[in-house]
Amino acid sequence: MAGLASAALPQAAFANTATEITWDDLIPPGVPYSEIIGEGEMDWHNDIWRPIFDANATKLNPALDGAYIKMPGFIIPIELSTDGVTSFVLVPYVGACLHTPPPPPNQLVFVTTRTPWPSQDLWEAVWVTGQMQHEIQTTDVAETGYTLNAEQMEVYVW
Repeated sequence: MAGLASAALPQAAFANTATEITWDDLIPPGVPYSEIIGEGEMDWHNDIWRPIFDANATKLNPALDGAYIKMPGFIIPIELSTDGVTSFVLVPYVGACLHTPPPPPNQLVFVTTRTPWPSQDLWEAVWVTGQMQHEIQTTDVAETGYTLNAEQMEVYVW
């Protein structure tokens, strides 16, 4: 019995190993990044620039639907309390969605976490690990193409 348990242990540990991905992996194979950026228009009423993306902006990588991944990024808080952030948009660079037009939906990930991320660490780059799903949705800051249920978060060390 002990031999069977120890033989199964490495497989169980391997099953929980996240695949490390980059932002380029969010774009489906064969779709160049240069083809998802469109022009835009000024929303004078709200005083913001709204990008206009073509259909490639919402094309998602089918290999990532249901994948257990680990990826780096920056936090744009959606739900923030005294305990920290429990939902946010993970973005590829500092200030995305806040000071510039948002990246296309297939370059944004809506993240939820049970363990709040400390609010004093909001400007830190982070690693987020969890299961990713395809889900186009609209948030207060941008339209996102992916969702991720974070099981683990840590500061990204350069």
